[in-house]
Amino acid sequence: QQSSTSVICWCRAHALLIMAGSRLELVALVLGMLAPSVTGFGVTIDAHEEQCFHDNVKVGTKIAMAFQVAEGGFLDIDVKITGPDDKIIFSGERETDGKYTFNAHMDGFYQYCFSNKMSTMTPKLVVFKISVSSQEDTPDEAQEGGDDKHDRLKEMIRELSEAVYNVKREQSLMEVRDHTHTQINESTNSRVVWWSFFEAVVLVVMSVGQVYYLNRFFEVRTTV
Repeated sequence: QQSSTSVICWCRAHALLIMAGSRLELVALVLGMLAPSVTGFGVTIDAHEEQCFHDNVKVGTKIAMAFQVAEGGFLDIDVKITGPDDKIIFSGERETDGKYTFNAHMDGFYQYCFSNKMSTMTPKLVVFKISVSSQEDTPDEAQEGGDDKHDRLKEMIRELSEAVYNVKREQSLMEVRDHTHTQINESTNSRVVWWSFFEAVVLVVMSVGQVYYLNRFFEVRTTV
């Protein structure tokens, strides 16, 4: 009897594990479906040049853009976001990094421009990501499609998806910052090493010159 009881408990535990695994798979699937569309780029913008990118989105769509200047000059760039009606949604001058989120106010192409026209000769490497979260269900459709608990669960999963995306975005920006700071440290270290080598060479040359001059100064010339 004890053996049969342990077998029943093991079967129940196994069934619970299967149910938990299926729930985790379902949550992962829903997260993947609700996750926003993310596009990442890395572009080199030459001096006196401007590069623009665009997305065709519908009204009410949530758009998020994060960018950072990874290399070049003073690590600054001019940024501008315009709508289909040429309305300036966001504009910044000599920005090093930043992030901006807005909702599309009308259907059409939204343009993201990075300008390096202020630079005379230095190109800039700009790394940026664009996230487009489309509207899927209206409140009326949500009420017709299921009960309040289902809608609440869907909203929580959507919020979790956005939070995961924000964490990934911050992590990628931190990686870019770390890469930039590493390059700056390596460049500064190499300059210090070469300057120290130059100082050592100058010091040796000056020491040899002084010794030679003193030998010539105290040299006794004999005439026959």
